[in-house]
Amino acid sequence: MMTVAQNVLDRRERRSILALAGIFGLRLLGLFLVLPVFSVYAHGLRGAFNHPALIGIALGAYGLTQAVFQIPFGKLSDRWGRKPVIAAGLVIFAIGSVIAAQATSIEWLLVGRVVQGAGAVAAAIIALTADLVREERWTKAMAVIGITIGISFSVSLVLSAPLAHWIGVQGIFWLTAALSILAIGVLYGVIPAVPARFHRDAEMNPAVLGAVLRDPDLLRLDFGIFALHTGLTALFVVLPLVLIDPKHPLLSQADQWMLYLPVMLLSFVAMVPLIVIGEAKRKLKEVFVLAIAILVAAVVWMALSSHSLWAIAVALFLFFLGFNVLEASLPSLVAKFSHPGAKGTATGVYTTAEFLGAFCGGLLGGLLYLPGQRNYSDVFWAVAAIYIIWLAIALTMRRPRYVATRIFSLPEGQKDIQNLTQQLLHLPGVAEVAIFPDEGAVYCKVESKIFDEERVRAVIGVTA
Repeated sequence: MMTVAQNVLDRRERRSILALAGIFGLRLLGLFLVLPVFSVYAHGLRGAFNHPALIGIALGAYGLTQAVFQIPFGKLSDRWGRKPVIAAGLVIFAIGSVIAAQATSIEWLLVGRVVQGAGAVAAAIIALTADLVREERWTKAMAVIGITIGISFSVSLVLSAPLAHWIGVQGIFWLTAALSILAIGVLYGVIPAVPARFHRDAEMNPAVLGAVLRDPDLLRLDFGIFALHTGLTALFVVLPLVLIDPKHPLLSQADQWMLYLPVMLLSFVAMVPLIVIGEAKRKLKEVFVLAIAILVAAVVWMALSSHSLWAIAVALFLFFLGFNVLEASLPSLVAKFSHPGAKGTATGVYTTAEFLGAFCGGLLGGLLYLPGQRNYSDVFWAVAAIYIIWLAIALTMRRPRYVATRIFSLPEGQKDIQNLTQQLLHLPGVAEVAIFPDEGAVYCKVESKIFDEERVRAVIGVTA
């Protein structure tokens, strides 16, 4: 079994992971902070009344350029170095934020959001994390980054309305630009310089892209994250408008934190038992399907009860309960279904689908919502329909294997790859093996409960 020493991050790794998670968090904080206040603000800009669809498109526009540029940025970081590419992406994001802050028309706000998304540094940050962390600590490093993303989203929803009240939405965009520059300081001031290496579990590998795109299990998950973020963005095109509707005002913008704070806290508490049941009790498919069903119920409830603050509060609690469970479960399922050495590619496709979902959600909300008619429920019903389709697709999902990826260094001079593969496959708990001499790495899919890491290391011929 893995010893405590093998599973503990050393000081440099802890500092690097926390710094990289901070960069991730600062950047996402800037994107998420405008989510609950964007629609209300954008309606007051020049041109918004004549072109209301641009409001939703501008909200989700960053997702389109994120999807387009995230893989090229990752590849450029292999060639030019991680830090210069990440810094360039953060500068682009800051420029987009400045454009959005100074925008007086909906068209220029759209331009700012497009430029923000072009600073797509997620893939490069993940690759730098892999450069800095030993293989056996990779899972723990990604867990820290994942937690940071969740915290950034939750904090953003709570702080957004008060910040908009104090400094305005333009001020939020200026704050976003400042956070990006701060992130560059963290990048160069805290994170050590290391040579870039290719990591199949962290980066896109064109050699396996075709196989990933043909895998029905992974395609179901790609559609799932696409649907999840399509619904999220579409809802936030109209939800802020529902709350301040002049005919049926429910909550002033400055007080909306009082809605989001308890909803987010309660949903996080409620998700824990579901996650435990899914992973520890090996009921992940049942929990996954239940979470999608909860999303359907939440959005239908919103469509039927948009004039009641209490009804919206309950619906939002259910929505974020399902959302948080799925945000935690989907990456885990991608890791379980992807083959050894293909996880980075599978994750790249999955993340691209997520960003495309954000764009399509803004587009959907923008096209469906008609300001003069206040047809909020049309958007809610459209999102419910998307989630019902996803629910039907999820029901056909195979039960996942409860395996995790472990990566080990391959000793120099090891030539009998086929024999080593067979020896590893005969060990208890080892389900799949892929060895890549060019990377000097051994990828194993293992059942953690019966996997003995010391025996694997002994067979490979490496020590902790």
